[in-house]
Amino acid sequence: MKPSIKEFRKVAIAAAEKGGAILLKNFGKKPKVSYKGEINLVTEVDHLSEKVIVDYLHKNFQEHAILTEEIYSLKKDSEFQWLVDPLDGTTNYSHGFPVFCISIGLLRQKEIIFGLVYQPLLKEMFIAEKARGTILNRRKLAVSKTKELRRSLLATGFPYDIRTSPYNNLDHFCNFAVSAQAVRRAGAAALDLAYTAAGRFDGFWELKLNPWDVAAGILLVEEAGGKVTDFQNRAYDIYRGEILASNGKIHLEMVKVLQKGKIPVR
Repeated sequence: MKPSIKEFRKVAIAAAEKGGAILLKNFGKKPKVSYKGEINLVTEVDHLSEKVIVDYLHKNFQEHAILTEEIYSLKKDSEFQWLVDPLDGTTNYSHGFPVFCISIGLLRQKEIIFGLVYQPLLKEMFIAEKARGTILNRRKLAVSKTKELRRSLLATGFPYDIRTSPYNNLDHFCNFAVSAQAVRRAGAAALDLAYTAAGRFDGFWELKLNPWDVAAGILLVEEAGGKVTDFQNRAYDIYRGEILASNGKIHLEMVKVLQKGKIPVR
């Protein structure tokens, strides 16, 4: 018998709480840092959180594939694949800036069926299940009702190759800064998506993200009544890298602003 969505949810929550306990225990202790790129860092805590999450998922679902941000890639032919970011917001975490989270998404034959984003400091657990809505600590969520971009609070982030690539989001940031009410850049994409689902942000855009960055957050937004596409308003693909998420009401306005900037040809 195949496990149910209830079992997926139970195990994912427990895995996130185990990872969250590690993040809380080590927060503020200036963890050992290594670099994957000029400004792309990883800490020992990323690896500790990743191991406890992956071990727990694998223990409960041994036939499932698991792909994580850091070093763990359990790839096999499977109907189900878990996408895990054990610490989204590593730069924030390493500096003691309290904006970070754990993201866990589950795909069934490439369709996202479950998403979880956990902010352990605030003990906020965002959960979405396909066709069942989005909740925050058991409270049902809905995207904002803001109808105009000029009244909107937006969120974004910058890619790790910001110093070397012309597609670095600076043009889009400038264009939205003068089009929206305000733009925030907090440094954790999964949390930005969760906050969009909760109506705290009206919209979010970013480029050059990985599947584990967005899989959970996409479902959170969609199940809360929002819309997720690429920059040209096409169906979103978690492997494409660019994402536009909104409450749906300001989506086309955001697409128009994005057309003013640089968009890689695909």
